[in-house]
Amino acid sequence: MKFLDQAKVYVRSGNGGAGCVSFRREAYVEYGGPDGGDGGKGGDVWVEAVDGLNTLIDYRYKQHFKADTGQHGMGKNRTGAGGEDVVLLVPAGTQILDEDKEEILADLTEVGQRVLLARGGDGGKGNARYKSSTNQAPRKSTPGFPGEERWVWLRLKLIADVGLVGLPNAGKSTFLSVVSRAHPKIAAYPFTTLYPHLGVVDLGPGSRFIVADIPGLIEGAHEGAGIGDRFLGHIERCASLIHLVDGTQEDVAAAYATVRGELEAYGAGLDTKTEILALNKIDAMSEDDIAEKVAALEAVSGRKVMRISGVAGTGIKEICGKAWDVVLENRRIEAAREAQAGEDGWTP
Repeated sequence: MKFLDQAKVYVRSGNGGAGCVSFRREAYVEYGGPDGGDGGKGGDVWVEAVDGLNTLIDYRYKQHFKADTGQHGMGKNRTGAGGEDVVLLVPAGTQILDEDKEEILADLTEVGQRVLLARGGDGGKGNARYKSSTNQAPRKSTPGFPGEERWVWLRLKLIADVGLVGLPNAGKSTFLSVVSRAHPKIAAYPFTTLYPHLGVVDLGPGSRFIVADIPGLIEGAHEGAGIGDRFLGHIERCASLIHLVDGTQEDVAAAYATVRGELEAYGAGLDTKTEILALNKIDAMSEDDIAEKVAALEAVSGRKVMRISGVAGTGIKEICGKAWDVVLENRRIEAAREAQAGEDGWTP
């Protein structure tokens, strides 16, 4: 399945059905009168977050979604049936933006959330609605109200607990394949990762978190260099970032500074997230080389540097445990915030 994280779609709700002009005419019935029914309501257009999806590929080949028109009213005071709704199924983490991409209309972060995109038009009134003591035979009815139409953007931001960042060939895909059952493409050339991958890290009962691997960043990514920084949106929701630096390159400090510069240029709070810095590929380095490059990284970053090897499995459990501690603390903060919001909104 191809990965698609943005799609522009056109939605239109159904028009309301027209009201009916009708009179009761039956043999041997002394009094007739108006009996035209109302029109049915037009169908709505909804967006719902569902489980089992992680891409917007369904909206690549179909971009127009129109709900049904309500049926017209009929005689004998029969109201027309309402039009069927249209439901757009999207992955959790999908944002809905207006046509200009300037306003976020909704952010579906949990499975089961539903948002009304376009409300169907109300049905028109039949002539039975207009009868009165002074107008006993009205011939008036109203048409149904028109539905709503709009263009919107669907933008997916994957929901993950930890994001992997680094230069191309820093070993991010190898790391993801080792800590989870994901199978990203791994090769000895840059930009083997062309779109984000997700993996679930299982440290034991109740200790699971999701890791997102995005394409590597190079200098000028925020200006479109390489694959650009478009996929950085998929780690905006992460509690922490694991920054992998290839230890086999000459200047590890410059590599670290390049990625940090792109995170700061992108914004959205990525540069303020908790960062776990690791020197990768230590299996291909000597002890003196490892010590020298760890010292260089600690000097430029101001934080402790972990030593790992995705291929050999060195330090993998330690870095996953550290990431889990950050994820757990973030979940506690979120739970406390939700509890506080519930208390503030409580009414007897």
